[in-house]
Amino acid sequence: MMTFTKDPNAVLDYAIDWSKWLAGDQIDESEWAVNPTGLTASDEANTPTQATVWLSGGSVGASYTVTNRITTQAGRTDERSFIVQVQDR
Repeated sequence: MMTFTKDPNAVLDYAIDWSKWLAGDQIDESEWAVNPTGLTASDEANTPTQATVWLSGGSVGASYTVTNRITTQAGRTDERSFIVQVQDR
């Protein structure tokens, strides 16, 4: 699982490229979840092959699991997660 470091005052975009897994299919729906609470998903977007979320906030020293769950036009579903560690930078 990928790990990223983020400052608590930063507002940054994080993306997952699904193109290899999709194998010609396209993203129909994309949902993001952040656990535990404290890191805020402020905006979401997707293209046919990539899902993006903008994250803000978070508590210094905390780690958050960010999960993207997609449904494709063909009806397949899958999810990918990454970790965001919040540190003063």
